[in-house]
Amino acid sequence: MGRSLRTVETLKAYQNQAGVLVKHYVLADPYIPYTSVFLGMVTCKLTLLKSSHSMSLWQAYDLSQLISTFYFINYNALSKIQKVDWNNRAISTLHAVFISIMALYFVFWSELFSDQNHSAGLVTFRNSSISTFALGLSVGYFLSDLAMICWQYPSLGGPEYVLHHSLSAIAVAYAMYMGEGQLYTYMVLISEITTPCINMRWYLDVSGLKNSIAYLINGVIIFCSWLVARILLFGYMFYHVYRHHNQYSEIEGRLLSRDADAHIWFSFGVCCALGTRNHEFDVVREDPQGYEEDLNEKDMKNIVQCFTKTC
Repeated sequence: MGRSLRTVETLKAYQNQAGVLVKHYVLADPYIPYTSVFLGMVTCKLTLLKSSHSMSLWQAYDLSQLISTFYFINYNALSKIQKVDWNNRAISTLHAVFISIMALYFVFWSELFSDQNHSAGLVTFRNSSISTFALGLSVGYFLSDLAMICWQYPSLGGPEYVLHHSLSAIAVAYAMYMGEGQLYTYMVLISEITTPCINMRWYLDVSGLKNSIAYLINGVIIFCSWLVARILLFGYMFYHVYRHHNQYSEIEGRLLSRDADAHIWFSFGVCCALGTRNHEFDVVREDPQGYEEDLNEKDMKNIVQCFTKTC
């Protein structure tokens, strides 16, 4: 009995020490940009394992592989690279759901970026531990997904995907590390809300359900969500910038005006540039398999020539 009591006390002591470690080091404000990125990468891709035959990546999406093997009949019939893509899109979907929820919360419901919160200072410089931590997790995802694309290059995407993920990681990392432009970064990240449906489109395609009602409904949802998250939301974002344009002139007395303006416009400009590109590659290319079925090389050349003449 005494030994059991001592064991419980020892476990509580370790638990308290772990809590102190997490609070004062892992989640302390100076370390959040680093711990969040690391945690995001660890969640997606855990480590490198060396087998007796070759080097291979052990991903957190092994859970997706386990579930898909038992619950999706068509999964076992996929090629090796299609299985990798299948599992990779599972992590992509989880990230999209997480960051979309966080973005919607910070943009529309949180008091952090509210116009009524006058004591918080300029909206372009507002940030919190939670907002920074969430962006760090997103950076970790982009970096790990970029590593997977490079590892399987060009099976999971060509140079446009490498450029897209690199710019995404840089832009989000800038807002995370500098604490500037986080509101507009989250506005752009709301566009991730279209990613689950885009991935579902691919899942239905490789499962042979391209002509199903589910595929049609999913396409309608993609169109509607893309219209809201890409067109209407960006109109709201530019309107928000216009309304708060006077804040930029107020920075001059608080920071070195040139540096501050450069930081703000760099962050905002990169985020807007990413917004026009974010996951558009997935929408434009329905996937190489779909194009090969619907259009031959000659047809594609004719389309490109016609588009060039029009421009």
